[in-house]
Parts: sequence; structure tokens; C-alpha cells
Amino acid sequence: MADVSEIAPAPQALGRSRRRHGESVVKAVLLTAALLSVATTVGIVAALLEPTVGFFTHVGIVEFFTSTDWGPLFKPPSFGVIPVVTGTLITTVIAIAVAVPLGLAAAVYLSEYASARIRRVIKPTLEVLAGIPTVALGFFALTLVTPVMRDWSPFEISLKNGLSAGLVVGVMIIPIVASLSEDAMAAVPNGLREGAYALGSSRMTVALRVVLPAAFSGVVAAIILAVSRAAGETMIVVIAAGSNPLFTVNPADEMLTMASFIAQAGSGDAPVGTVAYNTIFAVGSLLFVLTFLMNWFSARLVRRYREVYE
Repeated sequence: MADVSEIAPAPQALGRSRRRHGESVVKAVLLTAALLSVATTVGIVAALLEPTVGFFTHVGIVEFFTSTDWGPLFKPPSFGVIPVVTGTLITTVIAIAVAVPLGLAAAVYLSEYASARIRRVIKPTLEVLAGIPTVALGFFALTLVTPVMRDWSPFEISLKNGLSAGLVVGVMIIPIVASLSEDAMAAVPNGLREGAYALGSSRMTVALRVVLPAAFSGVVAAIILAVSRAAGETMIVVIAAGSNPLFTVNPADEMLTMASFIAQAGSGDAPVGTVAYNTIFAVGSLLFVLTFLMNWFSARLVRRYREVYE
């Protein structure tokens, strides 16, 4: 009788027998894309840093962050950034107040209520809204939204105001909230839904008490991306909100945002290297820092909340 060890084949190693060059190419491409993203961020910071430092060598930080007089292109100039920060916050808050409820409602409907056929029609149609040029949306706010509000509102509303700009910016970012939130809800395991239905829960209860909390990380990412998009919007606020540099908290007044100031000052006649020109980079750096802090806070919030569901 032959020895068993002579008949049985020799065990093979678990590792790959030959090198797969295609995987190496894909890995190199992905690594290049990641490094390019990091390099782009570093390049933006480097481009903003030197002019910003030059600006603060002539303008005090206390004046910049505490004064309510903003007129870097006027004579005499004033460099209190509070008016443009306030204008940015007002338009952004109005936009989020519009986009988050409507976007989440659309996401819940597409994820939990709509049939596959309706979803294939509604979701692409909703995402087309994100492709409308912001110039067109700005003129829509100026020529339609503002006149309607002025006709029906009991309060006085300026021809250019932060309210109409914020409303139209909110409409613009609805697809961001709706699409990304629906993707996050669709990724929730069906087992969670089936378990809730087995306990006698209604569809609304399952959507709001099971699916939405389980998709919390994706929903927060969608909202933060929408906030960043709203805060950095330029053309709509340039056309509809105006360029009033005076400090105001009334959304019915004309106001100036950080992004609109950068667009207006960058297309002006400020000589390169002057304090007025470096103001563009100082405001851009502040907008960059605010966006970074929002993303950092959302990342910590999502990481903490994920520990509950993992």
C-alpha cells in the first residue's frame, strides 16, 4: 500500500502565486489621487498664508475681529470683519433652514416610501437642480423671489437682501442634502427595518426612529457639506444680497458676505501687494478656517455617535 504522504498533494501557500500588476497600478493611481488632494489643500493654505500674514502686519487682529466698520477699499479704510461674517452667517442659516427639512423629507420619502420606479425618476430629477448655474439662480432670486416677498410681506424689504439670497441658496443645496442622505439611508441594513416591522412599528416610526438614526453619520456629512457649500456661495449672494458693508442682523436688509466680498474685491482695481488687496486673502483665510472647524466638529460628532451603533 502506498504511503498517504506520497499520494496527498503538497500544501500550497496561502499567498499569491504570482504578482498582479493590475492591482499595483490601481493602488498607485489611488495613492496619487489621495496625495494630490492633500497637496491641493496644502497649496491653498500656502497661497493664503503669506498675503494674510502681510495683511496682519498692517492691521491689528483686535480691530479685524471686533470692529463693525468694514470698508477696506474706502478712504479712510476700515477693517472690521464682523459685518461680512454676520452676512455670511445669516444667509447660511436661512439656507440651511430651507434645505435640511426639505432635503431630509425628500430623502426619507425616496428611501422608505417611494417605489423603485418612482425613485429612478425623482432622484435624477432632483439632482438636476444642482446643475443649474448659480448666476441664473441669482437672477431668479432678484427678479422673482424678492418682488414676491416685497408685495406680500408686511415688513419693508430692500431690493437686494439676505433673505431672498438665503432662500435661493437653500433651494440650490437641497439636492446635496437629499441625495447624500438618501444614499446613507439606503445603506442601512434591511434587518433593522424588518426587526422594527416585526415589533409592530409603523413605516413612519421605522423611518424616523430606526433608519434615520442609523444613517446619522451620512446625514451629518450631507448637512456639513451643504453648510460649506452655502457659506462659500458667491454669485447668488452677489446678485441678490447686494454689497452693503454696514453691520446689520436684519435679513431684509442689503448685506455683504465673505464670498461676495472676495468676488467684488478680486475683480476691482486694488493694486497687488497693498493692504486692500491682501484683505481678500485675509477674508479667504477666515472662510477657510471656519469651514475647516465645521468639518472637524462634524467628524468628531460622527465618530462619537458611530460608537453607539457599531
